Amino acid sequence: MMPEKPDDDPFHDCELDPGAVLGTRTFHDVLFTDDTETPVNVLTGETPAHSQASVEEAKAFAASIDTDTPQIALPASVETQVETQSKPYTAAAFFHFKATGSLERHRAYHAAYDSDAFTVDFEADYASGNLTITVERANES
Repeated sequence: MMPEKPDDDPFHDCELDPGAVLGTRTFHDVLFTDDTETPVNVLTGETPAHSQASVEEAKAFAASIDTDTPQIALPASVETQVETQSKPYTAAAFFHFKATGSLERHRAYHAAYDSDAFTVDFEADYASGNLTITVERANES
């Protein structure tokens, strides 16, 4: 059955349907970890101070972002760290395409998260770098 108005369908702007995100999926090696690559100064052989960071620091940073959407700590590229003298991590919504692998999946998870028709849980395992997202229909839980 099609909804009468597109506004009734949280997925009306998505390329993927709810089936694409229902269930539990693990995205491997997407989070900031102690093994995240950092730049090394070729003259000294040391990692610059701005690129030295712990997982605890990255998690605290992600948690400090003032937003309705839970944030996760993702690795920043070595190029970004060098060019902007930034930390080796960045924060993003837990369904960010850098973690979930595609903009289409990002939009579908976002739609599910914003909809009362679904429950969305996630687990960020910073030891392994894995992100697990579970989506269920709200009336089934």
